[in-house]
Amino acid sequence: MRLYTLIKEDFLNVKRNDPALHSSFELLFNYPGLWALFFHRHAHWLYNRGLRFLPRFISAIGQFLTTIDIHPAAQIGERVFIDHGVGVVIGETAIIGQDVVIYQQVTLGGVSLTSGKRHPTVEDNVVIGAGSKILGNITIGKNSKVGANSVVVKDVPPNSTAIGIPARVIKRGFDKNPLSHNKIPDINKEIFEYLVKRLAVLEHAVKTGDTLSMEKEDHELAEVYNTFIKAMD
Repeated sequence: MRLYTLIKEDFLNVKRNDPALHSSFELLFNYPGLWALFFHRHAHWLYNRGLRFLPRFISAIGQFLTTIDIHPAAQIGERVFIDHGVGVVIGETAIIGQDVVIYQQVTLGGVSLTSGKRHPTVEDNVVIGAGSKILGNITIGKNSKVGANSVVVKDVPPNSTAIGIPARVIKRGFDKNPLSHNKIPDINKEIFEYLVKRLAVLEHAVKTGDTLSMEKEDHELAEVYNTFIKAMD
């Protein structure tokens, strides 16, 4: 796709998908993520033609104006939307597919000082929640979500959700709406509730001596727990 066709698509993508946009005039002042992509598209185009200083200089201007740091070598696909955008960092060898949504304070970073591919690959239709850190040469599969403030250091398969520190993968289907963060499960909460319920069963058995009832309730809790664990990698 030609450079300015790609930039035009970036602007149209915001108009199509952000309900907070009420006029085209707002694009000039309220969308740092859009302008970060604008600077990056030019810097990346020059970088691919063998220039080095000028692309880095353009990236530095974009970072100063938007607080979003994108290396000019990073590959970013069509219709990527960096929402709010403050503090986003995208490393040199990162690859981002099409129709990806990235929220503020996200880092696509490396964990190695060696040359070569050392940053993440984010495939099409991925949503990356605010504050998430995706580190290393790993892949976030198509149609997946990364929960807010998660730290991802392993591959995430397609159609999954990764949450937590370090992130764990939940193999469940979720609402296709990229804003439906309220439907992402809380792993720690669910495990804690399981332990509390199990402790209550044991206390009841100790007080009453009702071991048959304990065994039945304990078996039911174990089935719930095993089902939950099988949903995770």
